[in-house]
Amino acid sequence: MLPTTRSFAAPSHTRVLASVAEDASAAAAADAEERARAVMEAEKAMEGGTSNIGMKDNKLMDVGGRPFPLSMIVGQDAIKQALLLASVNNRMGGVVISGGKGTAKSVMARALHQLLPPIEVIKNSPFNIDPEGEFGIDDFTRTELSKGGIPLEERETEVIPCPFVQVPLNVMEDRLIGSADLEESVKSGKTVFSPGLLAKAHRGVLYVDDINLLDEETANILLGVVNDGYVTVEREGLSLRYPCKPLLIATFNPDEGELRDHVLDRIAVALSADAQKLDIGQRVEAVQGVLDFASSGKQKTEAAEQVLAAAIENEGDLKTAIVFAREYIKDLKVAPSQVQYLCEEAIRAGCQGHRAEIFACEVARASAALEGRQVTSEDLRLAVKLAIAPRGTFINTPMDDEMMPPPPPPPPPPPQMDDQNQDQDEKEEEED
Repeated sequence: MLPTTRSFAAPSHTRVLASVAEDASAAAAADAEERARAVMEAEKAMEGGTSNIGMKDNKLMDVGGRPFPLSMIVGQDAIKQALLLASVNNRMGGVVISGGKGTAKSVMARALHQLLPPIEVIKNSPFNIDPEGEFGIDDFTRTELSKGGIPLEERETEVIPCPFVQVPLNVMEDRLIGSADLEESVKSGKTVFSPGLLAKAHRGVLYVDDINLLDEETANILLGVVNDGYVTVEREGLSLRYPCKPLLIATFNPDEGELRDHVLDRIAVALSADAQKLDIGQRVEAVQGVLDFASSGKQKTEAAEQVLAAAIENEGDLKTAIVFAREYIKDLKVAPSQVQYLCEEAIRAGCQGHRAEIFACEVARASAALEGRQVTSEDLRLAVKLAIAPRGTFINTPMDDEMMPPPPPPPPPPPQMDDQNQDQDEKEEEED
């Protein structure tokens, strides 16, 4: 099983080189390590302020101080593990976390964001377009290229922190997908597009709290983004398309309303924060950790300073692991026999459709990439646990007869039928 964040240490450069040397795809792994080193160098240059690449101030990153570290969260190992896997493999779509109040759902979402490396984008791109066009390009850039504009690889780039965008419950469609900027349109004499939240979330984290309380239209837009990876805008004289491939983290409280099954089925992993109960010792540890933690400045006790220092060191290891895993997974494949095993498990669990085994393959790839090796039986078992077993539970498991609600009473007969029946009874009495 993949180590949890409490004990997980990123594979060192020596460990990665040793593991890939034994693999048949050593050349591809070496390329992945070289790409990962380039990303880490860019991150160090950005932190040190010595980069010759332009910087962009992303105001969406201001979350009011340092988030609570992921490794300091007590329990919830399966959820923390799923979040790490989703941060490695963007094809998983995201993670849905259910649970009651105060179960650290939003805390884990913000803590994961702290681990994500910065991204390199085309300078002044409102859509966070990758310089190599790996995640797709928007229609504006595509039009420029078709007219002989500067190629992507020759354009100036900048490194920005990984975006973190939260979708409010009362968000309007124009704020979510974008709309025409009336003021700029009047000034320029032509329609000017103002990007929405989804454009800013591309290649970052899209956080949706209380997703079960979103209106159906907004939920359908988010599902379209998860499935297609693109946003299509058709409104106010605008017709355009731009990429949006974020890491979706959604949370909800089942006591406030259940989430529709088809929404759960579109996202790779859905777990409950209520599944793992904490004992008295763990509850004391969780409470003490929150009381001693300070989001800025010095911690409240010397012991808290040591705990935070260890957590920061662990975060550094996890950042390195995520960077290497994102490059290593590009050349990682699941063997046909392993795919067959996952399909058999999906059939045994009674899963509808094929999303269970498809997501299970992506979970297995992410797990193996995070360890810097090929897919093994441990990764397959983890994939069954996270992607297949929950779907067999919340979609297809039939209820017992005792649990099924009683059938509703039959509807009363219409008045006309009562009159006809009464007349018929009177005629039968007269004939007798």
